[in-house]
Amino acid sequence: MSGPLFLGIDGGGSTLRVAVVGLELETLTTVSGPSANPNLIGHAAAQALIRRCVNQALAQANATPADISAAAIGIAGASNTHSRDWLAQTLKPALPQSLLAPSSDLEIALVGALAQRYGILLLAGTGSAVYGVAPDGAHLQIGGWGYLLGDDGSSYWIGRQLLRHVIAVYDAGAPVERDPLSRRCLNALGLEQPRELIAWLYRRDEAPAARIAGLTRIVIDCANEGCDAAMEILDRAASILVALVAAMRERLDYAEAPLAFAGGLLDNDNYLSNLAAKQLGLDSRPLAQHPPVIGAALLAKMAWSAGDK
Repeated sequence: MSGPLFLGIDGGGSTLRVAVVGLELETLTTVSGPSANPNLIGHAAAQALIRRCVNQALAQANATPADISAAAIGIAGASNTHSRDWLAQTLKPALPQSLLAPSSDLEIALVGALAQRYGILLLAGTGSAVYGVAPDGAHLQIGGWGYLLGDDGSSYWIGRQLLRHVIAVYDAGAPVERDPLSRRCLNALGLEQPRELIAWLYRRDEAPAARIAGLTRIVIDCANEGCDAAMEILDRAASILVALVAAMRERLDYAEAPLAFAGGLLDNDNYLSNLAAKQLGLDSRPLAQHPPVIGAALLAKMAWSAGDK
């Protein structure tokens, strides 16, 4: 096959994605699989899944391992420095001749979003975090502690604030049916009164964190309709996320860092994403240029172009 090819692997969420691209980042193929987080499925299972998806991507692109000039990989649960050797060992059998660039799920997301290695990426989905890299190579993550320790401003946090609002109205003795946000929440869940939230929350067919995060849509819809309580929750969420960016700029001493939004809460045009952009002094939401899997492929190309062969 003529011309260099690059392979990117994104395992930053609940889905593993592998892409093969050409020199201009034209996508030859993308394949996907279930989560490859080694903390969730074990290291051996994660390695087998990653290698299987790599081989599938090569087959779909009509490419051989020797055609891949470089590959980069970022996997949630394998982002620490000591995990980079494991990432390289995972890819080496599948791509024995390729330059390998072990990375993190946050770094490939940043590179994809900004199409460069430096800047700040604000992520808000089920969880929340900000990741930044300065021109001198200094890199830092703030947040991303998971729902039990942090993730303030995230979908989980917003959903929890909604539930707390419903409970507070009920415990104060106010009729929940007269409170627009409480009424919308209970109706959406098919519940008659707030005490039924306990059984709804702790049923075993789905993780509570995911169920709570899914309530965010109710808050956003109500805010769009002018509900004061919903807007107050989202105002607080936006302030939290903006504070993360401010802390990152200060700690990296990188006031002019380019910024991009990522994650389900900020990717979409909604009350929260627009408010966060406004509070950051931006005219519009700073959208990602590429998804993380293409960010991984771009990172591989950067390593190859730098001569790290």
